[in-house]
Amino acid sequence: MKLAPVMFVGHGSPMFAIEASLARELLQQQQPEFSGVQAIVVVSAHWVTDGYTGVTYDEAPQTIHDFGGFPAALYQLSYPASGQPSLAKAIEQQLLQSGYQAQLQSQRGLDHGAWVPLLHLVPKADIPVIQVSLNRYSSEEDVYRLGQTLSQLREQGVAVIGSGSLTHNLRDVIPGSQQAADYVVKLEQWIREQIVNRDVQALLKVATLQEDFARAHPTHEHYLPLLMALGASQPRDQLTILKGGVQHHALSMESYVWH
Repeated sequence: MKLAPVMFVGHGSPMFAIEASLARELLQQQQPEFSGVQAIVVVSAHWVTDGYTGVTYDEAPQTIHDFGGFPAALYQLSYPASGQPSLAKAIEQQLLQSGYQAQLQSQRGLDHGAWVPLLHLVPKADIPVIQVSLNRYSSEEDVYRLGQTLSQLREQGVAVIGSGSLTHNLRDVIPGSQQAADYVVKLEQWIREQIVNRDVQALLKVATLQEDFARAHPTHEHYLPLLMALGASQPRDQLTILKGGVQHHALSMESYVWH
């Protein structure tokens, strides 16, 4: 039986929603992967909860414009995917059984880490979407295990997406720069090598193995969705690397597909 796909998406700036780029084209090329998918679960760097794992529970989740200072066109965008409360309840129960403090969350909506990539992956917004949060107190191992728990959904036709960035130091962003910071290129290449080799332990211990990690991630919430996606993947999956390049000097746009 073909499993629904798993993705890690480097979502970059909110401008990723409207700007033409190689990374956008590469996501658009993955649209056929979602043919036949029954629902999508997204773990985004932009929903971090305090001591529990949240699961969206709305029939029609709102589009959250959780950013400021961008062009008006961004705030006019919406992603009108439906939710699926019955699946959300099943995910909550699955998480509780796996030892997570899970809570259903109504009136929460989809943040830009979820809906911006989905604009390119499923532009018709015709697949139900549920968002699952990151617990602020989770370790890297906890987040990897979260992915392993969610991976069971793939057999039911539910795709799993982690949305973050391999590098995310906003202090180093230079808007419009075509020149990638050296540390960004080095860390991106190192992570790609570990993903190809499926070296889970190295990726869990990246903070101690890679001197560039602390600069690339002053806080680690944009890295954690990669570990979730890795946990949701299977060794027998085919890996596709989407080399989207580096935007604004410091934001890796690299993404991965396991299918």
